[in-house]
Amino acid sequence: MALVVGRKAGEAIILDNNQDGSKLRIEVVKDDGMLRLKIEAPQHINIYREEIYEEQRKNRL
Repeated sequence: MALVVGRKAGEAIILDNNQDGSKLRIEVVKDDGMLRLKIEAPQHINIYREEIYEEQRKNRL
């Protein structure tokens, strides 16, 4: 499943896992040619940049 949304600085989206109550809040904090996001998540959820995540995943194989 994919969702494409447009958001302005100060606006956010919520990802909510109704099964365990976990939610992520992703807010656009700045858009000046380089989009800046603020991600709020419970401590048990790890947040990675994709390239770091993929590198670590390859190293585990």
